[in-house]
Amino acid sequence: MKSGKLLVYKRLTASNQFFSSSQDFGGAAVDEDLSRFCCQNEYCSDFGKRAAGNLTVCSRYGTQKQHRLLYCRTCRYRFSERKGTPLFGAKLPVDKVVSLFQHLADRCGVRSTARLVGVNRNTVVHYSRLAGPHAQQFHDEFVAFSPSDPRDPVR
Repeated sequence: MKSGKLLVYKRLTASNQFFSSSQDFGGAAVDEDLSRFCCQNEYCSDFGKRAAGNLTVCSRYGTQKQHRLLYCRTCRYRFSERKGTPLFGAKLPVDKVVSLFQHLADRCGVRSTARLVGVNRNTVVHYSRLAGPHAQQFHDEFVAFSPSDPRDPVR
């Protein structure tokens, strides 16, 4: 076992198998997959570079310590793993937010979505306004990588 790390065994609830995850209690690099994250500080030299090896988990937060607080070694900036997403600062459970977005994607109205998810209609409007710019940015990036059609759009 490495010094400074504690190997924690958690029991899966669905089966009798065990898995291990290493947690760090000293501020050094943690054996967690951080390749999909990048520094959120726009003045950092590693801003927007995924899997640059500059991020570590410095702490966890939330009622059950379910969210990670990331630390950039380049600029010494700390930020949540949820920063830059519609889930940043969300008070609803993740499953309710995902259900809300699925109903909106299926073109349900605001009132019907609120009734199906079990939240106020103002909450549906709030989350839809949060997700709108993210959906627009995703759409623009996705369309930029799609191949152009040589045919005329009007036949």
